[in-house]
Amino acid sequence: MSRASRKVMPSDVIPAGIADLPDDAPTVAVVVSLNFPDMTDEINDLVIRFTTTALESLTHAGARSILVDSSLDALPDPSVVHAADGVLFLGGGDVDPGLYGVTGPVPHLYGVDRAADVYSIDLINATIARDAPLFAICRGSQLLNFAQGGSLIPDLDPWALHRGGPGKPMFLDEPVSLEPGSKIRKILGRDRIAVRSGHHQAVGEVAPSLRVSARADDGIIEGTEHRTATWVVGVQWHPEDSDGSREDRDALFAAFVEQVRANQSRRRQS
Repeated sequence: MSRASRKVMPSDVIPAGIADLPDDAPTVAVVVSLNFPDMTDEINDLVIRFTTTALESLTHAGARSILVDSSLDALPDPSVVHAADGVLFLGGGDVDPGLYGVTGPVPHLYGVDRAADVYSIDLINATIARDAPLFAICRGSQLLNFAQGGSLIPDLDPWALHRGGPGKPMFLDEPVSLEPGSKIRKILGRDRIAVRSGHHQAVGEVAPSLRVSARADDGIIEGTEHRTATWVVGVQWHPEDSDGSREDRDALFAAFVEQVRANQSRRRQS
Protein backbone atom coordinates (compact mmCIF):
# COMPACT_ATOMS: atom_id res chain seq x y z
CA MET A 1 0.00 0.00 0.00
CA SER A 2 1.60 3.28 -1.12
CA ARG A 3 1.78 6.20 1.27
CA ALA A 4 0.01 9.49 0.59
CA SER A 5 1.85 11.78 -1.78
CA ARG A 6 0.95 14.93 0.19
CA LYS A 7 -0.34 16.04 3.55
CA VAL A 8 -3.85 17.32 4.15
CA MET A 9 -3.78 21.04 4.95
CA PRO A 10 -6.42 23.11 6.76
CA SER A 11 -6.97 25.03 3.52
CA ASP A 12 -8.09 21.75 1.91
CA VAL A 13 -11.10 21.42 4.21
CA ILE A 14 -12.25 24.94 5.15
CA PRO A 15 -15.40 25.59 3.10
CA ALA A 16 -16.64 28.85 1.69
CA GLY A 17 -19.30 30.61 3.71
CA ILE A 18 -17.72 30.57 7.17
CA ALA A 19 -16.74 34.22 6.81
CA ASP A 20 -20.37 35.13 6.08
CA LEU A 21 -21.63 33.94 9.47
CA PRO A 22 -22.66 36.63 11.98
CA ASP A 23 -20.13 37.58 14.65
CA ASP A 24 -22.32 36.08 17.35
CA ALA A 25 -22.66 32.66 15.67
CA PRO A 26 -22.17 29.76 18.13
CA THR A 27 -18.81 28.04 17.90
CA VAL A 28 -18.00 24.36 17.43
CA ALA A 29 -14.50 22.97 17.94
CA VAL A 30 -13.98 20.26 15.31
CA VAL A 31 -11.39 17.77 16.55
CA VAL A 32 -9.93 15.71 13.70
CA SER A 33 -6.57 14.22 12.74
CA LEU A 34 -5.96 15.60 9.27
CA ASN A 35 -2.86 13.43 8.90
CA PHE A 36 -2.23 10.13 10.65
CA PRO A 37 0.09 7.13 10.08
CA ASP A 38 -0.46 4.82 7.11
CA MET A 39 -2.51 7.31 5.10
CA THR A 40 -2.81 6.73 1.36
CA ASP A 41 -3.99 9.12 -1.33
CA GLU A 42 -7.39 7.43 -1.12
CA ILE A 43 -7.59 8.06 2.63
CA ASN A 44 -6.39 11.64 2.08
CA ASP A 45 -9.28 12.22 -0.29
CA LEU A 46 -11.74 10.74 2.21
CA VAL A 47 -10.42 12.90 5.05
CA ILE A 48 -10.75 16.00 2.89
CA ARG A 49 -14.24 15.11 1.66
CA PHE A 50 -15.64 14.07 5.04
CA THR A 51 -14.11 16.98 6.97
CA THR A 52 -15.22 19.51 4.38
CA THR A 53 -18.76 18.14 4.42
CA ALA A 54 -18.85 18.27 8.23
CA LEU A 55 -17.70 21.89 8.27
CA GLU A 56 -20.16 22.77 5.50
CA SER A 57 -22.95 21.14 7.49
CA LEU A 58 -22.07 23.16 10.59
CA THR A 59 -21.96 26.36 8.54
CA HIS A 60 -25.31 25.54 6.93
CA ALA A 61 -26.79 25.04 10.41
CA GLY A 62 -25.41 28.40 11.55
CA ALA A 63 -22.35 27.44 13.61
CA ARG A 64 -18.79 28.70 13.21
CA SER A 65 -16.20 25.90 13.02
CA ILE A 66 -12.88 26.01 14.84
CA LEU A 67 -10.59 23.38 13.31
CA VAL A 68 -8.52 21.49 15.90
CA ASP A 69 -5.98 19.18 14.24
CA SER A 70 -5.14 16.40 16.70
CA SER A 71 -2.38 15.04 14.45
CA LEU A 72 -0.02 17.99 14.92
CA ASP A 73 3.28 17.40 16.68
CA ALA A 74 2.51 20.43 18.85
CA LEU A 75 -1.09 19.68 19.82
CA PRO A 76 -3.48 22.65 19.93
CA ASP A 77 -4.02 24.24 23.33
CA PRO A 78 -7.03 22.51 24.95
CA SER A 79 -8.35 25.91 26.00
CA VAL A 80 -9.39 26.45 22.37
CA VAL A 81 -11.78 23.51 22.70
CA HIS A 82 -12.90 24.41 26.22
CA ALA A 83 -13.91 27.87 24.98
CA ALA A 84 -16.17 26.53 22.22
CA ASP A 85 -19.94 26.24 22.65
CA GLY A 86 -19.90 22.63 21.38
CA VAL A 87 -17.43 20.00 20.21
CA LEU A 88 -17.49 17.66 17.20
CA PHE A 89 -15.13 14.67 17.08
CA LEU A 90 -14.63 13.24 13.59
CA GLY A 91 -13.31 9.90 12.33
CA GLY A 92 -9.77 8.88 11.42
CA GLY A 93 -7.32 6.12 12.25
CA ASP A 94 -7.83 3.28 14.71
CA VAL A 95 -7.79 3.83 18.46
CA ASP A 96 -4.59 2.35 19.93
CA PRO A 97 -5.57 -1.14 21.21
CA GLY A 98 -2.81 -0.88 23.81
CA LEU A 99 -4.87 1.76 25.59
CA TYR A 100 -7.57 -0.80 26.36
CA GLY A 101 -5.31 -3.72 27.18
CA VAL A 102 -4.86 -5.49 23.83
CA THR A 103 -1.18 -6.39 23.52
CA GLY A 104 -1.13 -8.88 20.64
CA PRO A 105 -1.34 -8.20 16.89
CA VAL A 106 -4.64 -6.76 15.66
CA PRO A 107 -5.73 -7.55 12.07
CA HIS A 108 -6.31 -4.61 9.73
CA LEU A 109 -4.92 -2.12 12.26
CA TYR A 110 -3.98 1.23 10.72
CA GLY A 111 -3.48 4.89 11.51
CA VAL A 112 -2.71 4.50 15.22
CA ASP A 113 -1.65 7.73 16.93
CA ARG A 114 -1.63 7.34 20.71
CA ALA A 115 -0.91 11.02 21.34
CA ALA A 116 -4.03 11.99 19.37
CA ASP A 117 -6.05 9.36 21.26
CA VAL A 118 -5.01 10.60 24.70
CA TYR A 119 -5.50 14.23 23.67
CA SER A 120 -9.03 13.49 22.40
CA ILE A 121 -9.97 11.39 25.44
CA ASP A 122 -9.06 14.27 27.76
CA LEU A 123 -11.10 16.68 25.63
CA ILE A 124 -14.12 14.36 25.62
CA ASN A 125 -14.16 14.06 29.40
CA ALA A 126 -13.66 17.81 29.84
CA THR A 127 -16.50 18.57 27.41
CA ILE A 128 -18.88 16.26 29.26
CA ALA A 129 -17.79 17.68 32.62
CA ARG A 130 -18.88 21.17 31.53
CA ASP A 131 -22.05 19.77 29.95
CA ALA A 132 -21.35 21.18 26.49
CA PRO A 133 -22.98 19.51 23.47
CA LEU A 134 -20.77 16.78 22.00
CA PHE A 135 -21.23 14.93 18.71
CA ALA A 136 -18.82 12.02 18.13
CA ILE A 137 -18.52 10.26 14.76
CA CYS A 138 -16.90 6.85 14.02
CA ARG A 139 -13.49 6.96 15.75
CA GLY A 140 -14.98 9.74 17.87
CA SER A 141 -17.78 7.47 19.09
CA GLN A 142 -15.26 4.78 20.02
CA LEU A 143 -13.15 7.30 21.93
CA LEU A 144 -16.29 8.56 23.67
CA ASN A 145 -17.12 5.08 24.94
CA PHE A 146 -13.56 4.36 26.05
CA ALA A 147 -13.15 7.78 27.69
CA GLN A 148 -16.26 7.13 29.76
CA GLY A 149 -15.10 3.70 30.94
CA GLY A 150 -16.31 1.31 28.22
CA SER A 151 -14.36 -1.11 26.04
CA LEU A 152 -13.74 -1.49 22.32
CA ILE A 153 -13.71 -4.40 19.89
CA PRO A 154 -10.30 -4.16 18.16
CA ASP A 155 -11.34 -6.04 15.00
CA LEU A 156 -14.77 -7.24 13.90
CA ASP A 157 -14.85 -10.75 12.45
CA PRO A 158 -16.68 -10.96 10.15
CA TRP A 159 -17.03 -7.29 9.29
CA ALA A 160 -18.72 -7.53 5.88
CA LEU A 161 -21.74 -5.56 7.15
CA HIS A 162 -19.56 -2.68 8.28
CA ARG A 163 -16.83 -2.21 5.68
CA GLY A 164 -16.13 -3.00 2.04
CA GLY A 165 -14.08 -6.13 1.31
CA PRO A 166 -10.70 -6.41 -0.43
CA GLY A 167 -10.68 -4.66 -3.78
CA LYS A 168 -13.97 -2.88 -3.06
CA PRO A 169 -14.71 0.65 -1.86
CA MET A 170 -14.08 1.02 1.88
CA PHE A 171 -17.49 2.54 2.59
CA LEU A 172 -20.85 0.88 2.03
CA ASP A 173 -24.52 1.36 2.87
CA GLU A 174 -25.43 -0.39 6.11
CA PRO A 175 -28.90 -0.82 7.66
CA VAL A 176 -29.11 0.29 11.28
CA SER A 177 -31.94 0.05 13.82
CA LEU A 178 -32.54 3.01 16.14
CA GLU A 179 -33.59 2.46 19.74
CA PRO A 180 -37.05 3.75 20.75
CA GLY A 181 -36.81 6.88 22.88
CA SER A 182 -33.24 7.67 21.83
CA LYS A 183 -32.23 11.16 20.78
CA ILE A 184 -31.19 9.96 17.35
CA ARG A 185 -34.53 8.19 16.82
CA LYS A 186 -36.36 11.40 17.67
CA ILE A 187 -34.13 13.45 15.36
CA LEU A 188 -34.43 11.17 12.33
CA GLY A 189 -38.04 10.17 12.92
CA ARG A 190 -37.90 6.47 12.07
CA ASP A 191 -36.76 3.11 13.41
CA ARG A 192 -34.53 1.99 10.51
CA ILE A 193 -32.04 3.97 8.47
CA ALA A 194 -29.35 3.28 5.88
CA VAL A 195 -25.98 4.72 6.86
CA ARG A 196 -22.51 5.07 5.34
CA SER A 197 -20.20 2.73 7.17
CA GLY A 198 -16.53 1.78 6.92
CA HIS A 199 -15.16 0.43 10.22
CA HIS A 200 -13.52 -2.71 11.59
CA GLN A 201 -13.38 -1.57 15.22
CA ALA A 202 -16.47 -0.93 17.33
CA VAL A 203 -17.87 -0.20 20.76
CA GLY A 204 -17.68 -3.28 23.00
CA GLU A 205 -18.97 -3.05 26.57
CA VAL A 206 -20.89 0.20 26.87
CA ALA A 207 -19.63 2.74 29.41
CA PRO A 208 -21.83 3.04 32.51
CA SER A 209 -22.66 6.67 31.68
CA LEU A 210 -23.84 5.80 28.15
CA ARG A 211 -26.73 3.85 26.68
CA VAL A 212 -27.15 2.19 23.29
CA SER A 213 -29.08 4.23 20.73
CA ALA A 214 -28.47 2.21 17.54
CA ARG A 215 -27.46 -1.31 16.46
CA ALA A 216 -26.47 -3.04 13.24
CA ASP A 217 -28.28 -6.18 12.10
CA ASP A 218 -25.54 -8.35 13.63
CA GLY A 219 -25.98 -6.68 17.02
CA ILE A 220 -22.89 -4.46 16.83
CA ILE A 221 -23.45 -1.15 18.61
CA GLU A 222 -23.70 1.69 16.10
CA GLY A 223 -24.79 4.54 18.36
CA THR A 224 -24.64 5.68 21.98
CA GLU A 225 -25.80 8.66 23.99
CA HIS A 226 -25.08 9.95 27.48
CA ARG A 227 -27.59 9.09 30.17
CA THR A 228 -27.49 12.39 32.07
CA ALA A 229 -25.58 15.01 30.05
CA THR A 230 -27.75 17.44 28.10
CA TRP A 231 -26.61 16.33 24.62
CA VAL A 232 -23.81 13.84 24.05
CA VAL A 233 -24.34 11.60 21.00
CA GLY A 234 -22.00 9.12 19.32
CA VAL A 235 -22.57 7.39 15.98
CA GLN A 236 -20.32 4.73 14.46
CA TRP A 237 -21.34 5.61 10.91
CA HIS A 238 -20.44 8.66 8.83
CA PRO A 239 -23.30 11.14 8.42
CA GLU A 240 -20.68 13.53 6.99
CA ASP A 241 -20.11 11.21 4.02
CA SER A 242 -21.47 13.21 1.09
CA ASP A 243 -22.50 9.93 -0.58
CA GLY A 244 -25.03 9.37 2.22
CA SER A 245 -28.44 10.88 2.95
CA ARG A 246 -28.36 14.69 2.82
CA GLU A 247 -31.68 14.82 4.67
CA ASP A 248 -30.40 12.75 7.59
CA ARG A 249 -27.10 14.64 7.70
CA ASP A 250 -28.86 18.00 7.81
CA ALA A 251 -31.21 16.79 10.54
CA LEU A 252 -28.38 15.52 12.74
CA PHE A 253 -26.21 18.61 12.36
CA ALA A 254 -29.20 20.92 12.83
CA ALA A 255 -30.13 19.14 16.08
CA PHE A 256 -26.53 19.36 17.28
CA VAL A 257 -26.20 23.06 16.45
CA GLU A 258 -29.54 23.78 18.11
CA GLN A 259 -28.05 22.42 21.33
CA VAL A 260 -24.80 24.33 20.73
CA ARG A 261 -26.75 27.56 20.35
CA ALA A 262 -28.69 26.84 23.55
CA ASN A 263 -25.41 26.24 25.38
CA GLN A 264 -24.04 29.52 24.05
CA SER A 265 -27.08 31.29 25.49
CA ARG A 266 -26.68 29.59 28.87
CA ARG A 267 -23.02 30.53 29.04
CA ARG A 268 -23.76 34.16 28.27
CA GLN A 269 -26.36 34.30 31.03
CA SER A 270 -24.13 32.71 33.67
